[in-house]
Amino acid sequence: MFVKALRVGLGQLIIFIDFLTRPGKKQRPAEAQAQVNSAAKDLTLYQFHACPFCVKTRRTLRRLNVPVALRDAKNNEQDRQTLLEQGGKIKVPCLRIEENGQTTWMYESKVIIDYLDKRFAAA
Repeated sequence: MFVKALRVGLGQLIIFIDFLTRPGKKQRPAEAQAQVNSAAKDLTLYQFHACPFCVKTRRTLRRLNVPVALRDAKNNEQDRQTLLEQGGKIKVPCLRIEENGQTTWMYESKVIIDYLDKRFAAA
């Protein structure tokens, strides 16, 4: 019971600190942002709201100004089941990438952040 309360409290603290220190969004010309928005339609992030690694990944999405669909794999049973059945495991963060008719499930915040930086930082 105490451990669960501690975990919830720390999760809320992480979310609060993220709110206070949230990075600004990257500014792009309208045409370039439209291209980023179009490319982001093929991305979905499966995450837990208070997971520190998910927060780190969401901060990168905000910093790069990439509007990615978020799925709550903790509180939404359908999203959790999709992550398990199609991604292979319930582990977050997980970025679902749909390109050229293929779906890739990318795990690990560092790998996801590297992918996002390479794909969208120069855009």
